[in-house]
Amino acid sequence: MTGPDYGAVQPTDSVPVCKNHSDRPSYVRCQRCGQPICPECTRQAAVGVQCSQCTQEGARQVRTVRTVAGATITDTRPLVTYWIIGLSVATFLAQITLGWDQFTQHFVFAPFLGLDEPWRFVTAALLHSTTRYFHILFNMWALWVVGSQLELILGRARFITLYVLSAIGGHVAVVLLASPVNESWFIPTLGASGAVFGLFGALVPVMKRVGADLRGIAVLIGINVVLGFIVPNISWQGHLGGLLTGVVLSVIYVRAPQEHKKKTAIIGSVTVAVLLITLAVVRYAVVGQLTS
Repeated sequence: MTGPDYGAVQPTDSVPVCKNHSDRPSYVRCQRCGQPICPECTRQAAVGVQCSQCTQEGARQVRTVRTVAGATITDTRPLVTYWIIGLSVATFLAQITLGWDQFTQHFVFAPFLGLDEPWRFVTAALLHSTTRYFHILFNMWALWVVGSQLELILGRARFITLYVLSAIGGHVAVVLLASPVNESWFIPTLGASGAVFGLFGALVPVMKRVGADLRGIAVLIGINVVLGFIVPNISWQGHLGGLLTGVVLSVIYVRAPQEHKKKTAIIGSVTVAVLLITLAVVRYAVVGQLTS
């Protein structure tokens, strides 16, 4: 025989119970729907508490803030830019320490090497001159100033895609504009300039999209393009290829409809990559016929 449990509170019409647990009395109400909720169902809100259902519904109704390229700003640290700078500096130190024969010559780019060793289209962008320190200093400064802003606007995935494809685009331009019958086909090129020019080019559609003044970036690009022609040992071909690649990718990223930006960015990036590869392969095929 058992007696009544005087320690338990029996829910009645006068005792409110949790909206999700009918066996749990509750005198706390959700600030949104007004229904009683137990501690397990309580969620802290900006003002008071809410039930789990109302919290989820509120999160769905909050409009996600996106940039002109469709990126969401969840972290303002330009981590990709940090990593590229760090990797470039580490590579530069390896160049100084190990020298040309042991390190640099295995990653530098030259048109006659690109077909058999295609990784050089990318790795050469991490190398810099070990005799002219302004080479790496300027590129890393430009990468920091421009890249840290573009990374937030484009998002990390689009930014690293832009950087790598601009580096490749610069070297593809070197292949297209070099002649296999003279020394230009055998001259090595190295440096992040092609990729950096891709960032410069990407700024133009971005700034135009937001209605910013383009004169400053236009002057900056113009000065650097001219320097490529008048300063010796600078690959203006790589600068031009990187610049054009950056402009094309940026147009794709910022001009796509808001609801299709991610899909358009993926398709556009793949298309640009395939186009660059095709141009290089066709060029090498033509060169092979000319030299056979």
